[in-house]
Amino acid sequence: MNRKMNNRMLIHKITEKAVLRDEQERRIHYAATQPIKETLKSLHSELTGLDETAVATNRAQYGENKITREKKKSLFKRLTEAFVNPFTGILFCLALVSGVTDMLFPMMRLFGNAPEDFDCLTVVIILTMVIISGTLRFVQESRSGNAAEKLLAMITTTCTVDRKEQAKQEIPLDAAVVGDIVHLSAGDMIPADVRILEAKDLFISQSSLTGESEPVEKLANISEPYDSITDYQNIAFMGSNVISGSATAVIVCTGDHTLFGAMASAVAGEAVETSFTKGVNAVSWVLIRFMLVMVPVVLFINGFTKGDWLQAFLFAISIAVGLTPEMLPMIVTTCLAKGAVAMSRKKTIVKNLNSIQNFGAIDILCTDKTGTLTQDQVVLEYHLDVNGKEDVRVLRHAYLNSYFQTGYKNLMDLAIIRKTEEEEAEDPQLIDLSEHYIKVDEIPFDFTRRRLSTVVQDKNGKTQIVTKGAVEEMLSICTYAEMDGAVQPLTEELRCNILKTVDDLNEDGMRVIAIAQKSNPSPVGAFGAKDECDMVLIGYLAFLDPPKESTADAIKALKAHGVTTKILTGDNDKVTRTICKQVGLKVRNMLLGTDLDRMTDEELARTAEVTDVFAKLTPEQKSRVVTILRGAGHTVGYMGDGINDAAAMKAADIGISVDTAVDVAKESADIILLEKDLMVLEEGIIEGRKTYANMIKYIKMTASSNFGNMFSVLVSSALLPFLPMESIHLILLNLIYDLSCTAIPWDNVDEDFIAVPRKWDASSVGSFMIWIGPTSSIFDFTTYIFMYFVFCPLFVSGGVLYNDLANHFSGAELAQMQTTYIAMFQAGWFVESMWSQTLVIHMIRTKKLPFLQSHASAPLTLLTCSGIALLTIIPFTGLGRLLGFVALPATYFVYLIPCILLYMCLATSLKKAYVRHYGELL
Repeated sequence: MNRKMNNRMLIHKITEKAVLRDEQERRIHYAATQPIKETLKSLHSELTGLDETAVATNRAQYGENKITREKKKSLFKRLTEAFVNPFTGILFCLALVSGVTDMLFPMMRLFGNAPEDFDCLTVVIILTMVIISGTLRFVQESRSGNAAEKLLAMITTTCTVDRKEQAKQEIPLDAAVVGDIVHLSAGDMIPADVRILEAKDLFISQSSLTGESEPVEKLANISEPYDSITDYQNIAFMGSNVISGSATAVIVCTGDHTLFGAMASAVAGEAVETSFTKGVNAVSWVLIRFMLVMVPVVLFINGFTKGDWLQAFLFAISIAVGLTPEMLPMIVTTCLAKGAVAMSRKKTIVKNLNSIQNFGAIDILCTDKTGTLTQDQVVLEYHLDVNGKEDVRVLRHAYLNSYFQTGYKNLMDLAIIRKTEEEEAEDPQLIDLSEHYIKVDEIPFDFTRRRLSTVVQDKNGKTQIVTKGAVEEMLSICTYAEMDGAVQPLTEELRCNILKTVDDLNEDGMRVIAIAQKSNPSPVGAFGAKDECDMVLIGYLAFLDPPKESTADAIKALKAHGVTTKILTGDNDKVTRTICKQVGLKVRNMLLGTDLDRMTDEELARTAEVTDVFAKLTPEQKSRVVTILRGAGHTVGYMGDGINDAAAMKAADIGISVDTAVDVAKESADIILLEKDLMVLEEGIIEGRKTYANMIKYIKMTASSNFGNMFSVLVSSALLPFLPMESIHLILLNLIYDLSCTAIPWDNVDEDFIAVPRKWDASSVGSFMIWIGPTSSIFDFTTYIFMYFVFCPLFVSGGVLYNDLANHFSGAELAQMQTTYIAMFQAGWFVESMWSQTLVIHMIRTKKLPFLQSHASAPLTLLTCSGIALLTIIPFTGLGRLLGFVALPATYFVYLIPCILLYMCLATSLKKAYVRHYGELL
């Protein structure tokens, strides 16, 4: 019922978001493509602003400028999630039952129990493990902030609007409504999605929304229709900021209807259930099913054979405890915490412990292009003359243009200046250019002309216009070209040669702009766009955002470890294709954002499998691709650093960001890299696989060991006239065994295991238990037979078996003889069980030959040997006597050592057979 209700709520939320998105896009498209007068009319607004009545009306109709977010989880809910899961639920139930039977019954003298029977050890052990594990998880998860709150914190709290009653005024951000006339200037954050009404040199950075590295100029012109709302030059979006210039605009969308609001809503939603969470829960349910079968069987067998149903019930509970690896929550948390520390040394910060295993399980890595494959730094690669040869005069003129222009200096301007400063030591023509020239005037850049001119004068009084811009537009104003030191007419043949050279550079992934100049232009003070004519083309500049040196090797290393890299970028397809080629990333069937919109989910799922590059994507499309890949059974990691990446990071199994990313990207991430480098990522993936390997080692070896022990107890309890081991013995055995396993997080992992991604497979735990577990039972039965028929009669009763003791002894002597017989039997099996259970760790921790081909780590070897030594000594101590043991004769070890060696050989043989059958061990 709850599941159906949750599904209905989820469908309702998805539908609600889709309606909001459609309404937003409809309003934006209309505002961008209609005249200002029509746009204002549709928004019930005027150029002079809104009056109070109109403000109230628009607020009621379009909503407030607030972004709805999910409620922050309460302290109680976070505590509940940290401590409650199927596995800890079992432990809590067992602790409760043990508390009643071992503590409450003796205190109340029920069912023949006396106060001296009071025993709290079992309850203490179970609760201690649960409390430590849950506390560690709660503390770690509490460190993660709320992504939606961080996202909203980026927005300015006030904006300047025109209101009829008070003219221009500052108002709180959430008081702004659709139809408000807002004023924007350098440094302002855009308060809502707005239509530009007037603009002067307005440049806006919307990189965190769209992934564009360059600020974009916004104009007030009516636009032709576009498929994507982010392509409109007369629309500015909430969350972007003004780099330079000023503007007047009208608010079109507020709050949840904005592009920013849609992204915030996606980030604020519940995170997807990751493969790690599914895996751990699946393993828990496998163990639960085994308990549900074995516990009732043990109860009825002992109840009918022994006739004491209360004792049978208590023993069945001990079987349940024995089947439960009490340390599992703590071992898993320790593995994750150890992995987090190891990854921090490799410049990788883990925010969410559970994400470590997901990190190692990644088989598809989705990432953007800029800054990941490339250096995120535009470099001036070439300054060429018209013939395509290096020419320092081209660089000198480019410097005069970029240095003296007063508008926004973009990355190309900075690259020109940086290149000139680097080369001035080698070429005297470049020394102190800024001191040898003075600026006379400039003609600013605009998107109609797509060029920028500065007018400079040297110390000799020579004046010249220097213009740089897009090649096609520059050719349209050039009548001449400078070739081999002489100025000659720009012929059609020469024009074709120039365009071919530019195309070749573009194919190499470079952005090309042209440089032209004209000496002695029209009189000072009268410069304008009309002077950009009859110019002399002197060459062109080729810029590159170069690939990182480590990228090609990193992609190869990821592929060698079974990870496919897919590029999801907002950049254009031509540049993306070239960069991918340079780093050795094969471009198969490139898809564009417009292609995705025409595909159903089924079609996209099929195509995405064979597509490695997706270009010109919106944030929503990135998230869709990630979701589709996850739905196809892949474990997907997404690496991004902008607001436009946040939704995709949330949709992935694991979100990866960098410390230089915007706040919302870092808060949406599970993993933060201190270097935006795929090589660092590859090292983190390997560490994640090591962490998973050690977790699954513990789960499989402990579950199989415990299953083998319980299977042995099940059979022996039906055949023996006494219990083979008391409940407290089982608890103590499990505790010391589990303590010796606490070194598993530091164990070595075979290289071949970390070569491929590993996913949780609960069914493999069950099959492993059934294959390996009963192996120990064979030698347990051998020990039963040896202890019952040979050893105990020999050293306790003078050759008399337990069942015949009543025929040879009576009274106190009989009781003492029976007690000693049982104590020695239980001590013998107690020691043998620990030896076999612990040493088999070394057998099944690797599919190779233990001790020879693969070595356990020193901490694991030390702790397992210490655990064996401690359990072996206990029967010889006062604690052993309190537990009901007697000291074992030294000759017992003459039997024990060959028995364990044979067991190790058999376990190794079965391990090899298991690998042949299932293809892998862990």
